[in-house]
Amino acid sequence: FLMERKTRVKIKRKEVMLAKLKKSCSCTPQKLKNFFMDFFPVLRWLPKYRCKEYIWGDVMSGLVIGIILVPQAIAYSLLAGLKPIYSLYTSFFANIIYFLMGTSRHVSVGIFSLISLMVGQVVDRELLLAGFDLNDDASPSLGDGSLQNDSLSNTTAFNLTTVGINAECGKECYAIGIATALTFVAGVYQVLMGIFRLGFVSMYLSESVLDGFATGASLTILTAQVKYLIGIKIPRSQGHGMLVITWINIFRNISQANLCDVITSAICIVVLVTAKELGDRYKHKLKFPLPTELVVIVVATLVSHYGKLNEVYASSVSGAIPTGFIPPKVPEFNLMLRVAVDALPLAIVSFVFTVSLSEMFAKKYAYTIRANQEMFAVGFCNIIPSFFHSFATSAALAKTLVKTSTGCQTQVSGVISAMVVLLVLLFLAPLFYSLQKCVLACIIIVSLRGALRKFGDVPARYHMNKVDTLVWIVTMSASALVSTEIGLLVGIVFSMLCIIVRTQRPRTALLGQIQDTSFYEDDLEYENLSTVPKVKIFRFEAPLYYANRNYFLKSLYRLTNLDPNLEVARRKKYEKKEKQHLKKGNHRTPNGLGIGETTLQLVPKQIDFQTLIVDCSSISFLDTTGVNTLKEILKDYKNLNISVLLACCNPSVIDTLKRGGYFGRDFGCMQEMLFYSIHNAVLFAKDQK
Repeated sequence: FLMERKTRVKIKRKEVMLAKLKKSCSCTPQKLKNFFMDFFPVLRWLPKYRCKEYIWGDVMSGLVIGIILVPQAIAYSLLAGLKPIYSLYTSFFANIIYFLMGTSRHVSVGIFSLISLMVGQVVDRELLLAGFDLNDDASPSLGDGSLQNDSLSNTTAFNLTTVGINAECGKECYAIGIATALTFVAGVYQVLMGIFRLGFVSMYLSESVLDGFATGASLTILTAQVKYLIGIKIPRSQGHGMLVITWINIFRNISQANLCDVITSAICIVVLVTAKELGDRYKHKLKFPLPTELVVIVVATLVSHYGKLNEVYASSVSGAIPTGFIPPKVPEFNLMLRVAVDALPLAIVSFVFTVSLSEMFAKKYAYTIRANQEMFAVGFCNIIPSFFHSFATSAALAKTLVKTSTGCQTQVSGVISAMVVLLVLLFLAPLFYSLQKCVLACIIIVSLRGALRKFGDVPARYHMNKVDTLVWIVTMSASALVSTEIGLLVGIVFSMLCIIVRTQRPRTALLGQIQDTSFYEDDLEYENLSTVPKVKIFRFEAPLYYANRNYFLKSLYRLTNLDPNLEVARRKKYEKKEKQHLKKGNHRTPNGLGIGETTLQLVPKQIDFQTLIVDCSSISFLDTTGVNTLKEILKDYKNLNISVLLACCNPSVIDTLKRGGYFGRDFGCMQEMLFYSIHNAVLFAKDQK
């Protein structure tokens, strides 16, 4: 039977586009109000804020995250190659802006180790190109921690007219200039992606690619912190292969390790890991996580200050951290041009992590987010703070988990966290002068536990899906051994190649009938299937397009044990020789057979079927090559008096076949060539006999 298709209403695309354009360009007071309400979601939910119900959870989670943010911000400044004060600025502004523009109630947006690493790699590269020594660390001078005194801590000053900065600029000044330019461009990219609705780009970052990228970057982060752990002075490696070069330099200089830093690092790692493990084990009994990092930083700072570890044992310390805010400054345009390419992967990674976390927690707590607005929010979390000496931000999983576990209800908690950071910025920052860098390195390394544990998941991942495991390994290896940006690109390209290869060489099978049913399955996978006499049922589990056309034909000929082109050629050859012998009056063929026997000889034994049914249930689309391939096998098998029937085609495939002329001009033979189930095709084939 032939099902009747619905009549499609022809859409006049030009009129629709003009109507949409007219609607979007019109401006009314109500539309203007809705625009501002959508652009600043806080205007919608804040007036409905249930103070008695939400305030305690928001305040508690905000305080806890603020306490965690301070040590993490100071620590992650090592990754970014910047002074700790800039990390604190970043944490403060990101929380305020996301409070105004974000649609997720729970994610914690701020400084993130992976983003800090990507920023730090660009900063280090540009410092080298500008002629600065990456290891030219000034010995911290005593002072009151003011901005004026801190500005004197820059070492060699360079006149950077070649890169567009006309005034003399020191190493720290140039480093934050690069970071803010990079951040501004990344934010612009994210806003443009939001305007043009390019959020679909995130679809090409599979879970395996993201996990592999994060794990590979974690190895790079860990490697970069080892020199601080053991207190050695080695050059900061740049470019491809940084991980291997850094480890070679570490082992070459291991004899210069600072014993004070080694002992401090060992104690801090033991304390932090033990506290984290106990916290994970008894988290259901704890109302909020233990502020272990803050305790370690406070105790380590006191020990370092009163034990004079910097003066006596030459242990490297954080140095003076100024208080207050530096006057805002527009990022340098010429520097933006230098980092425009680097900003693209940074923008994509920042957006993908933020949106994926937002969607995950929105689903968990039964509300919705707007991915496009999230892109705007993250974009402006980068654009606006770049004027205030901040660098790129993203949502962070670890802090978001802590936020939800401590009772967070809305982004009011982000404002509380920002107030805690502001307190440190205004009053408490100079107190961290004597904090050892090895303590900060310990905090960073321990925070990587989650990503490094992914190595333990490899066997389970391999058991679940071998191809995804290969994608993870390739992405992780490229991210660690080459560079993070190249690793991300390699992961995306390799995962797409895997999809292409899987469609180029998909699974194929001949089907048998499940006894006493109208269902058919792979006869190599299931027992007790019965073959249908004189019928072959072929399944191709992929779209049929130009890249897998040859594989489709080879698989069909191999499984049916018949190549129609070869068989037709063989028959023509025999017929030609037979005619030649008949003209000579020889009634025997070259094989020594009579004419009657020749007829039997020309019908090959392997042709044990009269109908070929192609199961199209897994063919999602056809291109021109695919249609021509089906027309080709229809013609070739017809020359051998074998019928070709199609079964289980979806509507788009049927439409493509119609447009390609597969069913003829008037579709008169369509009901004899197309069937909505394999069983209908089998019954038709039996009737035709």
